[in-house]
Amino acid sequence: MDKKFRIGIIGCGGIANGKHMPALAQLKKDVELVAFCDIVEERAVEACEKYGTPDAKVYTDYKELLKDETIDVVHVCTPNRSHGFITVDALEAGKHVMCEKPMAKTYADAKAMLDAAKRTGKKLTIGYQNRQNAENQFVKKAAEAGDFGEIYYGKALALRRRAVPTWGVFLNEYEQGGGPLIDIGTHALDLTLWIMDNYEPKMVVGNTFRKLADQKNAANAWGDWDPEKFTVEDAAFGYIVMKNGAVVTLESSWALNISDPREATYVLCGTKAGVDTKDGLQVNAVKHGCQTIDKIEPKAAGVAFYEGIKTDSSTLDMAQWIHALKTDTDPCVLPEQALCVTQILEAIYTSAKTGQPIFFD
Repeated sequence: MDKKFRIGIIGCGGIANGKHMPALAQLKKDVELVAFCDIVEERAVEACEKYGTPDAKVYTDYKELLKDETIDVVHVCTPNRSHGFITVDALEAGKHVMCEKPMAKTYADAKAMLDAAKRTGKKLTIGYQNRQNAENQFVKKAAEAGDFGEIYYGKALALRRRAVPTWGVFLNEYEQGGGPLIDIGTHALDLTLWIMDNYEPKMVVGNTFRKLADQKNAANAWGDWDPEKFTVEDAAFGYIVMKNGAVVTLESSWALNISDPREATYVLCGTKAGVDTKDGLQVNAVKHGCQTIDKIEPKAAGVAFYEGIKTDSSTLDMAQWIHALKTDTDPCVLPEQALCVTQILEAIYTSAKTGQPIFFD
């Protein structure tokens, strides 16, 4: 329990700087950031100077980092295309792995990651930090307690009006595998399936659209995008039928003519009550013959096993991950769960390309 975990960061770009490294820096009594790798050496050097231990090392080849037997844990923060093979190599090298979401670009890559974790006995988790929000923790506990009854309909929402990321490789289909569906839709779907505790899809049908990507002066939050580099969808929608008959709809967009944008939110309908996370957390039910809507205001009190840390979801996510390593217990996000999310996302893309529903065995 007193062990300090030595962590290596593979990929020192936006998500590592915006989430992983600053969150891990809050857990200094339990972790040391001792290795930083990026194909752009300057990024790794800068990360090392800001977050590393005095003896931390810099790499441009992740395989060289993995040769360091003193590293216990690796965080994979690279574009989606390389999640799979880097994670497998890290697990095979004897490291526990937190991989940034989505699990992988393809279901085959994600399955290889899960198989490697089982084969090596090392822990693997995926960075779906929104599970740690106080509202989502409340809804999960309420669902487990049966407050909603049988949840048979869910709506996963990740809708932006004009917020297309114009940096990095977000618009590159080869590197990322898609656009808003795989980037932000993945969060909404993860939350919905997690709260429903339903990971058995029967069939999926979906469609993607690239309708606004060629427009100029589109009032984008991060400035104009380059249409020639915009090789992914600007919106995607899916209809998912689970084996028990439950239905989930998934709506995602970076650019959509919508007046009510909302991200990483969901609507759930059960036999006893329903919940909507728009504008806070609202639970609707029937009580004493009347329709009621209760506004819930959970407070994020941190976690019992960590004191003195910020209560943002990213830091709480890192805290529960390190706690799982220290206590040899399961992390919040199991790789089997993340695999199902990737399986469904890939099926929506395949359905969009073929014009056909996709059925699972």
